[in-house]
Amino acid sequence: MERSGYSYRNASLEERRRQSGSGRRQKVRYTRQYDFALLFLTIGIALFGVIMIYSAGYYTAALKNSPLRYVKSQLSGLVLGTVGMVVVSLVDYQVFMQKMFRTKITLVHLLYVLALMLQGIVLVAGAEINGAKRWLKIGPIQFQPSEISKIAAIVFIAYAVYQRRRDLDRFAGFCRILLYMAPLILLILKENLSSAIIVAGITFGMCFVASRKKGYFLVIVFFAAVGLAAVIFLGEGFRVERIKIWMDVENHVKAFQIRQGLYAIASGGLFGKGLGQSMQKLGFIPEAYNDMIFSVICEELGVVGAVLVILAFLALFWRIVVIACHAPDLFGTMLCAGVMIQLAIQVIINIAVVTNSIPSTGIPLPLISYGGTSAAIIMVEMGLVLGVSRQIKQK
Repeated sequence: MERSGYSYRNASLEERRRQSGSGRRQKVRYTRQYDFALLFLTIGIALFGVIMIYSAGYYTAALKNSPLRYVKSQLSGLVLGTVGMVVVSLVDYQVFMQKMFRTKITLVHLLYVLALMLQGIVLVAGAEINGAKRWLKIGPIQFQPSEISKIAAIVFIAYAVYQRRRDLDRFAGFCRILLYMAPLILLILKENLSSAIIVAGITFGMCFVASRKKGYFLVIVFFAAVGLAAVIFLGEGFRVERIKIWMDVENHVKAFQIRQGLYAIASGGLFGKGLGQSMQKLGFIPEAYNDMIFSVICEELGVVGAVLVILAFLALFWRIVVIACHAPDLFGTMLCAGVMIQLAIQVIINIAVVTNSIPSTGIPLPLISYGGTSAAIIMVEMGLVLGVSRQIKQK
């Protein structure tokens, strides 16, 4: 049968319906699901971290008559974080933007205020460890408020961008967000330069991603570099000393940790000495299971193992970017961008410090370095990203 000069049999289904007079519309079914690739990558990196903490920390823990001390603590944090990740991923992330108590107050505002309060409390009543007040103790629980501040910064900036994204096309729009973030950054900076750098990096990175005009960010980078230099050289003397250590790592008396880390990297070779066979972790690298764990990875698993770890993080970042690009709204996109920026900053700085590419600063390798609180918070952040992926509709 021919209609209008073409074969009806070869016509599309839509055309057939129109031609047959059927006005009935077929419903398109959408499915929602986790991004399982991201879920498995997160859990895989975390479990690899547990293995490396066991290997790097066994000797130190055995000296304290508790060989599994660090492993148990890390697993406790990861279990708590996994529960938080699942719960957060099942909740619609847009709940953060809902008004509460018939006011303009949202969960975003409450989280930001909580972060400010905790950062203020830690300066007054924080537990002092290694000369710095960075921890709060509530009964048996000990945590760094700066970890909560990171997730608060991500959620707050995502909300601010969602509300007024076009403002960020102008320098004044960036200054407006910075005005809100400055109190939090300054409170963190008082005792924790490394975490302040991360929160400042989150602020800069998320605003950069959201803005369509990138030129004025060059000016921001310049003034940020000047400000950082002022904090280092006009602030506490130990920060200047770290610059001197970095410039003369072979001879400086206090360059012992970095020097031993470099020995570990060099002795690992291409394929490493084998899992558990590191020599530098036997008291040469202080707290080898912590910020310096990447050097133990290099020694035991070699260049190949180190590259595989980096590739695993790159795959993790790629999945987050994919979710961000398909997020149902700008708020979801910015949440994903903030989480990725934070993790990327920590990975880059940690590896750069261990390889002596930059002066030493205490930033752990996400999900791999020892730290139950840090691991738990990062898992919750991944729950936010999984929650965004769950809202993506697929045919």
